[in-house]
This record gives sequence, C-alpha cells and structure tokens, in this order.
Amino acid sequence: MGALIAAAAATLVFCAPGYPGESGDAQPYVDGFARAAAAAAGWPAGYLAAVYDPTEAGGLAKLSRSDAALAFVPYPFFVEHAAQLHLAALVDADVTELGSRQRWTLVAKRGRVSGAASLAGLTIVSTAGYAVEFVRHSALEAWPLAGDVHIESTGQVLSALRRAAAGEPVVVLLDQTQATALAGLPFANELQAVVQSPELPVAVLAVVDSRVGAARVAALRSGLLELGRDPRNAELLASLRLRGFVPSEHPGRTRTP
Repeated sequence: MGALIAAAAATLVFCAPGYPGESGDAQPYVDGFARAAAAAAGWPAGYLAAVYDPTEAGGLAKLSRSDAALAFVPYPFFVEHAAQLHLAALVDADVTELGSRQRWTLVAKRGRVSGAASLAGLTIVSTAGYAVEFVRHSALEAWPLAGDVHIESTGQVLSALRRAAAGEPVVVLLDQTQATALAGLPFANELQAVVQSPELPVAVLAVVDSRVGAARVAALRSGLLELGRDPRNAELLASLRLRGFVPSEHPGRTRTP
C-alpha cells in the first residue's frame, strides 16, 4: 500500500490565465504530457499526475496543495508569484510559432502616447493584467509607470483594442501573437505601437517549493530538454503548442532548484 501511495506523490499544475481553455478539454493532453515527462526523466510510472486550471485563482489554489510539485505557467504568472510560491525555474517552453522568447507591445490610439508620462491616469489592459509586477517591471521596464496608471486583466483583447481606437482612456499590452495579428484589424490605422519589451520567456516549467528531490529534478530537466528531439513525442507536444524545452534564462530573477 505504501508503494501505491508513493507512486502518486507529485502533481504538475498547468495554469494559463487570460487564455481560452477549459479544464475538461485540456485534461487528456496534460495527462499525456505528465506520462511522457515522467518517462523521459526515468521516474516511476504513475508518480507524476497533472491538472489544468485556466484561472489565476484556481491555479494558485492548486499550487498551494502539498502534492503540487511542478508548475507549468506563462512567464507573467511566474514573475508575479515565484516568490510567494517558491518557484524555481527548471526549463523554458519552446512554443510553436514563437520559440522560447517573445516581446510584449504596448498599443495606444495613434498620437495619444509619446512616453511614460503620457500614461498617467490611463488603464493598461492585457491578458497579463493579473500580473502587475510583470507589467510594470518586465514588459514595461523601459517606461517607469506612475502610481495612477491602472492595470486591468482581460481575456477580450479585441474589445480592448476597439476601446483604445475609439479614444477611451485605455492602452493595450499585447503578447507577440496578438501584436502580429494587429495589422489585420479594420481599425489598425487608428492604433500605434508605442513601446516594446525586451525578449522575455513565453512560459516556464518550475519546481514548487523544493517538493521534488534534487536527483529527480536533475533527471527531469535532462529528460525535458530531450523530449522534443524524440519524434515519438511530436504529436503530444503539438497538442500543447510546444516544440520542446530549452534551458531557463530569466533576466535578473532566475532561482534554480
């Protein structure tokens, strides 16, 4: 019985606030990933389970449980909650059509914003709006924001862009995929990109609070870095919009397990 209990000792929590997806729809894919990751690491069969949550609050609740050993989260979530949850970056995701790095772009009504001071009293709307630390100090580190700049989370980016184009007191912070699609909007000429972030990780797989032993962590890191090189994993990774993983490189904030 003890061996059976030990076999289900660790859970990998997938959390992606601001992006579409339902827990039930994603579960078969995260289950498959957990099996493949454990096998690549040489962990016992069944040792690693996986759960998915599309919300920040739900992800935080799941990551607070004692069995939550790993987190697979967007970089904004990692920046916002790494200290609170004791997250240590293990590897970065290599995402289909993006790679492992992306730039975030602040978009405003044409002619409205000329510098950080122009943002006073405005609202920054973004899928990453839940991660205030990320918005202020990672995505917009080049533009120190005044205290009266509001930051708002949304899953409705198109609606936010329409509001900005119509002259409402909002600007929109876009990830790279969203920024690429901007030119195709019928009101694109009403908007302009005003500042861009440095290249930042897209998503991170991290260890939670040292809940996995050092030997198993090292084996998992090696296994994950090899995962995308095995053609047998291509379909599984594609189902999660992944090509594989790369070593973590986080500007000024990497803690390694």
